[in-house]
Amino acid sequence: MIIEQASKWGKWIYPKAIWRMDPNEHSVYLTFDDGPIPESTPFLLDTLAQFDAKATFFMVGDNVKRHPELYQQIVDAGHQVGNHTYNHLGAFKHWTTTYIINTFKANELIHSHLFRPPHGIMRHSEYYWLGKEFKIIMWDLVTRDYSKWMTADDVLHNVKEHTRNGSILTFHDSLKSIDKLRFALPEALRWLQEQGYEFKTFE
Repeated sequence: MIIEQASKWGKWIYPKAIWRMDPNEHSVYLTFDDGPIPESTPFLLDTLAQFDAKATFFMVGDNVKRHPELYQQIVDAGHQVGNHTYNHLGAFKHWTTTYIINTFKANELIHSHLFRPPHGIMRHSEYYWLGKEFKIIMWDLVTRDYSKWMTADDVLHNVKEHTRNGSILTFHDSLKSIDKLRFALPEALRWLQEQGYEFKTFE
């Protein structure tokens, strides 16, 4: 089973980024990357509402521009929003200045103090400058719901197997993930509630 969890080198390279919240609190932090899009966001919102769960949506600026009504639905439902760049930029494919400008362009639409780099990686120069403006949120567990090698049962298994106190769980608001999440997300939320986890968002 392939599972992506926080690596020791990642914590060493980005020491001020947040990879896990308080391990003494029986709580988890649900996050969704890459949206909003009409094919998946409404289902995610409906499912979260059924479990009275709040999450943080790390959104791509261009998607927000295309679907402002979905952005507003997320905000109106009481969820938190985060910046995921304007064009889902790969950090090492662009100059630092280009990456930072792209992130600030996204924030003109997203209005957040939180940032998560696409693919969970960035140049140290980008980390340095963006860290002055944003709280950088990474993860404790990526469910790999986007992987063509994973089934919905696999995604659910990853949640059950690797969630712990303070875990930051990452799902995806995307076409690659939605078919698996139609089963895995409600089952994961049900299981998390049964285990007594509280759903929290970031300060």
